Amino acid sequence: MRVTHLVGMMALIGLAACSGRERDITLHNLKTNSGKPEEFAITPGKPLSAPETYTTLPAPTPGGANRTDQTPLQDAVAVLGGKPDRLIARDGAPASDSALITAASRNGRDPAIRDQLASEDLEFRKRNSRFTWTLLPEDQYYRVYRKDSLDPQLWLERYRAAGAQTPAAPPVGR
Repeated sequence: MRVTHLVGMMALIGLAACSGRERDITLHNLKTNSGKPEEFAITPGKPLSAPETYTTLPAPTPGGANRTDQTPLQDAVAVLGGKPDRLIARDGAPASDSALITAASRNGRDPAIRDQLASEDLEFRKRNSRFTWTLLPEDQYYRVYRKDSLDPQLWLERYRAAGAQTPAAPPVGR
């Protein structure tokens, strides 16, 4: 085989690698690869029922919740005598977290922070999902975010050395 043929084949392979196909930037590999259906992904809906009047039906919300969707947490709270409405998220947070949000935002907060963080994380995942191809699929999430994670035992020791009261922590099993 000539060198020019080898160079030509390498150029074609390089061009094929740069195709317009969207990369998988999820970083988590949760596929079973068994070819069988995932039995936990199938959940039966609540039974259908006709409303008393069709004029009281809510407007459709594409991508939103459905009246027949399962709500196991709300159902459990209702059975135990609680208020399931407190679990419904309003403005991106559950109603029960309103006191926490008020205390955390006492010095002001950016209402668009969730959108900003989501777009920054998307760019981060796009950058770090390059060159992650492996022969056997593996989970890349912890490798990519390793620099952004904290060592809990190290920080526990630092806080205790500084005299801060810390809760009991489980021993490190190695």
